[in-house]
Amino acid sequence: MREAAKIIHINFYMQTPTFYSKEAALKYGSIYMANGADSLLPMGVSNETLKYMADNHLVVFGHVGALSGWQTSRHGGYKRLGLTAEDAMKVFRQAYEYQENGMMGMTIELTPIEVTNAIAKKLRVPVVAICAGGAADGSEMVDFDTFNMMPSLASHAKAYADFFKWATSAYGAWAHDVRTGGYPEDKHGFHMEERELDKFLNILEQKY
Repeated sequence: MREAAKIIHINFYMQTPTFYSKEAALKYGSIYMANGADSLLPMGVSNETLKYMADNHLVVFGHVGALSGWQTSRHGGYKRLGLTAEDAMKVFRQAYEYQENGMMGMTIELTPIEVTNAIAKKLRVPVVAICAGGAADGSEMVDFDTFNMMPSLASHAKAYADFFKWATSAYGAWAHDVRTGGYPEDKHGFHMEERELDKFLNILEQKY
């Protein structure tokens, strides 16, 4: 990935088993950064593990708000957060603790516009909004939304292409060709020399 994308910031998503302990987080995080990652995203990381990573010179760009992946069920599912003052303070406290334990920046997901902006304003580190409205310090949108790769568009998203329509049309045309004999044609393959073909068929006939 680093070879293909030399000038962009790569925030490497760490799978949960790679930071089950602070020692594991340091081991795997060091490997990822040595191989070209600019920063690391251990979603749902504990403050203790985060501090250990930061103290050992790993750059962590983390995440607060709604969590996706293995941690989703533990936090009550993928849903909007920060709809009450108390809930919003929970999100802020986690973001603040992350900052104080060495996180260099974070994304914030599925929080109200007002909460997103208030948290971004209070923190010293960059806050990037995803599904969270607001300006914050930046905005993130996943490729599935940007290119409209799903049957329906999420409420937070804006599509800048119509990949789903293009892809279904392309797959439909290919399937039609396969069913009607339009693909593959002779030109899409290659042939065996006739002498070798005869030898092969004779062996098949004699032994099987």
